[in-house]
Amino acid sequence: MNHVFKATVLSRALLLALVAPTAFAQVATPDGSADALPEPKQLDTVVVQAEIAYRNRTPDIAPVLSYDLEYFQRFEPATVGDMVKRLPGAAFVGSDIMEYDGVQLRGLGGGYTQVLINGKQVPGAGDDRSFWVDRIPAEMVDRIEVLRSNSANRSGDAVAGAINIILRDAYEFDGGYLRIGANRWDDGEVNPTLGAVASGEALGGRILGGINVQDRYRGKTKRSDRFSDPSMEELVSWEDQAEVKDGRDYSGNVSWTADVGETGRLSIDGFYVKTDRDVTEVSFEEEYDDGEVITANVPGLATVDQQNWGIGVEYKFDMAGGTTEIDLDHARFEDKSMESEEAHAYVDGAWDESEAERLDIDASDAESSLKLAHKRSLGAAEMELGIDYRSKKREIDHAYYEFAAENEGDPVVYEPDTMVGSLIEETRIDPYLMFSGGAGALAWEAGLRYETTDSDIESSQDGDTIRVSKDYGELLPSLHLKWDLTDADRISLSLARSIKRPNFNELIPALLDGEYGDNDYIGNPELDPETANGLDLGYERRLGKRGVVGINFFYRDVKSLIELVNTGEPSEEMQDAWEDMVEDGEYATVEEAMAAEPADSWLFTSANVGDGKVYGVEFDLSTPLTAFGMDNTGVFMNYAYIKSDVDDFMGERRFNNQARSAFNVGFIQDLPTLAASFGVSYRKQGDAYERIVGEEVTIRYGKDLEAFVEKRFGDNVSLRLTASNLLDASKDEVFHKFDTIDDQLARNHDEYELETEEAGPSYQLVMRWAF
Repeated sequence: MNHVFKATVLSRALLLALVAPTAFAQVATPDGSADALPEPKQLDTVVVQAEIAYRNRTPDIAPVLSYDLEYFQRFEPATVGDMVKRLPGAAFVGSDIMEYDGVQLRGLGGGYTQVLINGKQVPGAGDDRSFWVDRIPAEMVDRIEVLRSNSANRSGDAVAGAINIILRDAYEFDGGYLRIGANRWDDGEVNPTLGAVASGEALGGRILGGINVQDRYRGKTKRSDRFSDPSMEELVSWEDQAEVKDGRDYSGNVSWTADVGETGRLSIDGFYVKTDRDVTEVSFEEEYDDGEVITANVPGLATVDQQNWGIGVEYKFDMAGGTTEIDLDHARFEDKSMESEEAHAYVDGAWDESEAERLDIDASDAESSLKLAHKRSLGAAEMELGIDYRSKKREIDHAYYEFAAENEGDPVVYEPDTMVGSLIEETRIDPYLMFSGGAGALAWEAGLRYETTDSDIESSQDGDTIRVSKDYGELLPSLHLKWDLTDADRISLSLARSIKRPNFNELIPALLDGEYGDNDYIGNPELDPETANGLDLGYERRLGKRGVVGINFFYRDVKSLIELVNTGEPSEEMQDAWEDMVEDGEYATVEEAMAAEPADSWLFTSANVGDGKVYGVEFDLSTPLTAFGMDNTGVFMNYAYIKSDVDDFMGERRFNNQARSAFNVGFIQDLPTLAASFGVSYRKQGDAYERIVGEEVTIRYGKDLEAFVEKRFGDNVSLRLTASNLLDASKDEVFHKFDTIDDQLARNHDEYELETEEAGPSYQLVMRWAF
């Protein structure tokens, strides 16, 4: 009996319980509706902030940190990435300087950190199933939640936790505002930004709409120095590069909500984000080889054309003694991009060769989901049962082209090189059952979720096609306890099991020549998911009426860790070398060549071979200084210290690309008599390290300092000037490169490289007008 069939049987049992006649008391609010309607927040209070905003203290039993848009808004974030970077334990490793795309909670890569929009999963560009948070403009957001542990009513693929981006809702806001601004970058470039939001009664309910158009620009310089080994006695080559990312993002969101009958409520919401961007690179390289000086001009161009959109319908109504919820959602990511690079080389000033490569990307990732859930009272407790159905189709085609000139100045005419395509289809049926309740100061939540995945994987390369199927299921229990010691003090304990599905590129059985130094790589469609047993233990204290301070200890025991392994098969380059030896007459057969010249490069794949541990502590503080007589001064600080243990082919290391720490501190000073305010924010992210076959990298980011000054005009207009990257932070990387594993173990370097990139400070002036 396969896992999907078993899940279907369980789901039918849950649905039978959902619709069965019952004598349980109906869950209803005093007005008789499924949920009480909140009073809409006036948008002029959002636009013209008279008070400093702090972290919310939520009533959730599971550990949740909640931050309204107003918490971030004084520093005028452009995207959700600019907001998330201020959250406890959030890091960005691999992002370019001053860019915040792939978020990592607890320093774990995008595949371990779940990103939700309105509590729902959305497809993204990352091969590790991640969603780039810099694609969502800050103006679309109501609040951001950090979900530190799993609950049964939410997808369990969040080993490190989840970032839940709650978009503005029609019932939450009333009124409208306009946002107009301009950014000035360090190279003198100036570009505009424009946004508008409006909400009110319409079509028998309430409707909210927002649009945002912003030019996205980033100019940076990069320097690389390459040596023969870490002694840096022999400079092998160097490179200077200038890069400009210039484009425009268009986005919009809409929300409509209406009451249906006496207890029902229907909500429809949607969002759309389009990214158009050109990335131009101009590099100059100089290499020294046996007394010769080889120089190269290396121009590069990439065009980015990406779209994210989603639409959802939610209907809640009282039924069978409780409240039933039906959710139907569809989301899609599309990418039609191109990357190209030319290299024109000269030896001692004389033309030697001109080569070029181009990659065309045509990708789409679509997800559709249906959720049925029912809540009802069960004695002194509440029961929730439901089923989540999700269907994913991810299709990517990569077309590679190449060019080699016969004479200097020949125009670049690309010829097809190879075509690689992949199609991954996944079907999930995830039933769950959850109970919650309380007794005095103690509240509890316990649940079980059974997650299934039925996948079909197809890979094609130059006409050759491979098709593989794989299915698996995992039971994910969770338990949360919340103990209110006093009205101000709270202790929370969470135990939960989570899952990380394999990265898409790890599943595709396409041969990648020279992916790791001289070693090849092929994906493994038979991979099982990683699982993790997790613990979170936290303490939180309310400070006065608005402040809050908390500390949290976390631990994750990761099983079936996916790592690179040697298949034992020689690489394509090694096999070609043996065949050449036979053709040249050095040996009579390939077998003789193999015996005389043993392989030193191999074919690698991914496999479930090990375990890992992640643990650390997170601290956060957000409070006015009322105790010191400074009610108009707000301070915030958070710090996360992270450790981990993994064994690989060389021994023990941390999880790859895991930042050691993340630190934020700052203050906001309001000046009520002047209707003005100012503030400063400082951020520092710890070093990260990655070790794979053929390469080891250490990544360091510099200190980030931001400041703002604001002037308010009446109740409807504000003018705000912000400055970012005032310390001119750099991203510095150290590369140890090797041809083979034997070289890596012996520390026999092929190359040792130092690379640094900088972008300079930037300034933004924004006016907001509420109407």
